[in-house]
Amino acid sequence: MKNYFCGWYFKCQSDAQTLAVIPAVHTANGVRSGCVQIISDRDNWNVPLSGQRLHMRRDVPCAVLGDSRFRKDGFVLSLHTPSVSAVGSVRFEALSPIRYDIMGPFRCVPFLECRHSVFSMRHRVTGRLRINETDYIFSNDAGYIEGDRGRSFPKRYVWTQCCFAGGSLMLSAADIPLGPVSFTGIICVVLLRGREYRLATYLGAKVVRIGGGAITIRQGDFTLTAALLDKTARPLQAPVNGAMVRLVRENAACRARYLFTKGKETLLSLETANASFEYELE
Repeated sequence: MKNYFCGWYFKCQSDAQTLAVIPAVHTANGVRSGCVQIISDRDNWNVPLSGQRLHMRRDVPCAVLGDSRFRKDGFVLSLHTPSVSAVGSVRFEALSPIRYDIMGPFRCVPFLECRHSVFSMRHRVTGRLRINETDYIFSNDAGYIEGDRGRSFPKRYVWTQCCFAGGSLMLSAADIPLGPVSFTGIICVVLLRGREYRLATYLGAKVVRIGGGAITIRQGDFTLTAALLDKTARPLQAPVNGAMVRLVRENAACRARYLFTKGKETLLSLETANASFEYELE
């Protein structure tokens, strides 16, 4: 069995609370295992699973990890360890898929260390989850679903996602090794008032500036800047050659600023406390 990982990222966001739930299955050195990571705006938990039911599809968000089940229309949590009890369920409605594969023509390139997918840019979330002594209640709130699969997370990358009134956005820029060379790959979707804007390397997008917790990308007349304003983050386990041995830092709900323009026209100017951000460049 080759070293490999596959995981799905389910974000549930209300005005008051945010949860990111990440089921993953991974194989390293012939040993297959799984985990469910949970990140809130205040805490984080990781529940490793082995020797139990571990089933995951890579094409759609569908997984069974122990007694927890994940589907495109919701998930059920049933996790019990000495440090965490996570139970409950949420359901999703009115999913917003993107027009075509976020990888574009790169979906056909073999040997990429990580492949990304975006399943729903925004949908309605309803349900209740109880994690230890805290209830997370969602009633027609906002959700987002994406996935990753491959061997390893990129060594250096920026990722951000945010749901906001009237839309949603995601942006990822990462070092992509390809044989003896590497390049900065960009994938980005802005869903705004029912219209999908896509910026990507395969469409001509380039990084204009990066550093200090911010990134600016440009594609033709379109420019997007994302700036992290809150440096508090939670540890998140990430794969290296299939093994979950790397620690990265994620803000599940933090302060950030976004500016999206077309020429001199401002399409979106937003400062929010509900952004998700990973900034692994240092």
